[in-house]
Amino acid sequence: TPTKVDNMFQNYSHSEIARDTATIKNSVIMHLTATFLRTPTSMDSGHAYLASAFSVRDRLLQRWNLTNEFHDRMKAKRVYYMSLEFLIGRTFDNALLALDLRKEYGETLGEVGFRLEDIIDEERDAALGNGGLGRLAACYVDSMACSDYPGWGYGLRYKYGMFQQQIINGYQVEVPDCWLDSPNPWEFPRPDVTYPVKFYGHLVRDPNNDERYVWESNVVYDAMAFDVPVPGYGTTNVGNIRLWSCKTNSLFDLNKFNSGDYGGATGGQVAAQILTDVLYPNDNTNDGKELRLRQEYLFCSATLQDIVARFKKTGRPMTELPELAAIQLNDTHPTLGIPELMRILLDEEEMSWDDAWEVTTRTFAFTNHTILPEAMEKWP
Repeated sequence: TPTKVDNMFQNYSHSEIARDTATIKNSVIMHLTATFLRTPTSMDSGHAYLASAFSVRDRLLQRWNLTNEFHDRMKAKRVYYMSLEFLIGRTFDNALLALDLRKEYGETLGEVGFRLEDIIDEERDAALGNGGLGRLAACYVDSMACSDYPGWGYGLRYKYGMFQQQIINGYQVEVPDCWLDSPNPWEFPRPDVTYPVKFYGHLVRDPNNDERYVWESNVVYDAMAFDVPVPGYGTTNVGNIRLWSCKTNSLFDLNKFNSGDYGGATGGQVAAQILTDVLYPNDNTNDGKELRLRQEYLFCSATLQDIVARFKKTGRPMTELPELAAIQLNDTHPTLGIPELMRILLDEEEMSWDDAWEVTTRTFAFTNHTILPEAMEKWP
């Protein structure tokens, strides 16, 4: 029965996993053997890091679920921080500090022959940001979690980030930063959270309303969510950064593949994948400028659709969106979110222009970083 199932979930999620070293050791060894199929003779420090990280993740999940349940139950107004960068660094050590379990995990790893400091060094930095703007965004989301605010970050899940620097014969060489080659314990794929994002196309009159138009397009990509928990220090509150990536399975053309047109068969997949391959693609060419614009629109459209969908679950009218959502734009990159919210309110929610603009202006806020012309967004 539903009540019995609810009780089963509550008994687990509302009871914190034991914090003693014996429980921690069992959890780490379980992940080594069952998750990564390792034995004492086939494991190294990389496997020890992954097993420990998954063990810590299990604990974060309980707090994460309880945090979301509490904010939903309280009908709390949420802060949404939109940023093209999140320079979050390494999560493992931060999570141990937030859970106050650094000493216990150090002792456990010592018993199986590893130093905690060496295990921490095994984690690769998340290639989701570059500099001050990305670090500011990460600090904001971390501060919201530590201060018990119901705040989320929104960004893109870059496959390569910007680049990895190598010095060859005394010269800097830029190579891809393949940070996702190994399993990432700190992200949760959400195939159930997917939104269509349109590109190109044209407008046609709405057959049901002569005063409205409908956007028709044959180029539609599905933006899929990946969630990254952000544990708060000194609290059980856990924030979230939701990152978007393109789902590409539906873009594979089997008919072209069977006819021998292998490049054409995967063309749609490649066009979608490159939108989240690299942070700040070179925009010295018109193609580069267009890629940046499409990348930013994918980010803004998926984010605004997600925020609106979450708000609509409350059953309140769209005119009350500013009562439950505050969207902060980190520099100019997410500013396409403003016309995108207008589009959703006008075209999909059928609000009047004045009402839609009132909601939009009360929902958004903007952080300005510079007025230098070379740093501002420009589209031909």
